[in-house]
Amino acid sequence: MNKLLVTFSLAAGAIAACKPKSTTVASSTVNTTTCNGVKYVYEELAGYGYVVTNAVDKFGDTLGGLGSSIHLDRGAWKKLDNGSYSGVLWSLPDRGWNTEGTLNFNPRVHKFNIVFTPQPNATVDNPSGPNLYFEYLDTILFSGPDGTPCTGLDADATGNVSYSGFPDLPIATYTGDGFGGDGSGGKRIPVDSEGLYVNNDSSFWVSDEYGPYIYLFGSDGKMLTAIRPNDAIIPIRNDSVSFSADSPPRYINNGEGDDVDPADPDSGRDNNHGFEGLTVSEDGKTLWVLLQAATVQDGGLEKQTMRNTRMLKYDVSDRLSPVYEGEWVVPLPLYNDPTAKASKNPKAAAQSEIHALDNGQFFVLSRDSGAGHGADSTLSVYRQIDVFDLSDATDIKAAGGYDCVGCNVAKQKSGDLKDKITAATYCSFLDFNVNSQLNRFGVHNGGDQDQYLLNEKWESIGMVPVDPNNSNEEYYVFSLSDNDFITQDGFMNGGKLPYADSSGYNLDSQALVFKIQIST
Repeated sequence: MNKLLVTFSLAAGAIAACKPKSTTVASSTVNTTTCNGVKYVYEELAGYGYVVTNAVDKFGDTLGGLGSSIHLDRGAWKKLDNGSYSGVLWSLPDRGWNTEGTLNFNPRVHKFNIVFTPQPNATVDNPSGPNLYFEYLDTILFSGPDGTPCTGLDADATGNVSYSGFPDLPIATYTGDGFGGDGSGGKRIPVDSEGLYVNNDSSFWVSDEYGPYIYLFGSDGKMLTAIRPNDAIIPIRNDSVSFSADSPPRYINNGEGDDVDPADPDSGRDNNHGFEGLTVSEDGKTLWVLLQAATVQDGGLEKQTMRNTRMLKYDVSDRLSPVYEGEWVVPLPLYNDPTAKASKNPKAAAQSEIHALDNGQFFVLSRDSGAGHGADSTLSVYRQIDVFDLSDATDIKAAGGYDCVGCNVAKQKSGDLKDKITAATYCSFLDFNVNSQLNRFGVHNGGDQDQYLLNEKWESIGMVPVDPNNSNEEYYVFSLSDNDFITQDGFMNGGKLPYADSSGYNLDSQALVFKIQIST
């Protein structure tokens, strides 16, 4: 199973909404942005690769969804004598193949060796082939506090499970084996994994969308602690906590129909808009999470109004006893969807990942939807790694009055931020969709619906220095796509459930590498 797997891919085109303190300047490089006095330079697209669509892990399941989140081990990042680099990359898939309904997929994390060989002389006329390679090493399965495997199935509409020392946790009840086969049924903790950080003791911080919760798993994958966010974020239906994301199982009517009423929560995180972004400070003592988009009461039910999302901060210096420290509003960027009516524009670009920078600012990956390989449209108009700064933003935890059930920071119908709150400064930066860069590696945004078209979903950020021995101003930024496990040669349930996605597509797990500079 330790075979070398090729990996790579990239994107093109976009528009953004920036705060006044952000400036964007044209230059000989691709793009330069200054955000609250910090200069960011996108030098070039430096690499592309991919993991093939029908690769499997050691348990016989499809190696899909690899870009839901990644972690690059800085300690393992080395420059080789031949000019190439080697490193270790951890990849977090989400809840398994679920385009036709959720399954009893055991959430997990994968480990890869990577080899990256820069090709700075690649041009559109003389493009490079893939120059980022993945070697699969291992997979660790996640389990609950009692060792019972976790699941990708949707949480029950009501109810929870309790363990000593833990908050009440979501629970999913399944029949048979949870894949549509025979079995005794059971209950498991549902985890839709979206954010990842690997600690120096090899334990894992994982954020999820169902709760949305934050979990700490040991190096063996067993749950050690869980963080339940404030009540304004917990989903409420019919005056009760309801963790369901309205994602029925595949084994009932092929996942069609609603499995909860009402389908959307009355307040709290909306369905599939949980803690998409997680990041931890370099010293491992501070953790931040960011909702994918606004809560329901903050305008989260519509793309035109879901802009003002919430970021939470925790002191995790004692990992088993996290402490809630702060909360801020981050304004998502706006874009015009060319396929939508004028009345449906502009839309907020939901965020898919965050990354804490040493200078106190944050990278955030915001993007459109419905555009890319396997999607309805081939042309993405917003797919970017941007920057935001909390320096001048209101700490709404400290201010008080915003963390209760239904309490809002923005008006639900319009999405407009309340007057007393100052949001983070948001600055446009690195556009994936620049075809003059993508074409240097044979990939593209827009145009033909082929294997070289960038996938729709890019959901991860990893960063390492160009000089591993001297973390100065130059970095390589890695991003992997989430292919939703879409393949015509797939396997779930330890290889016992073969499947072919009804879309008819085979989507490789694409990866891009960008070269950037950061300076003051």
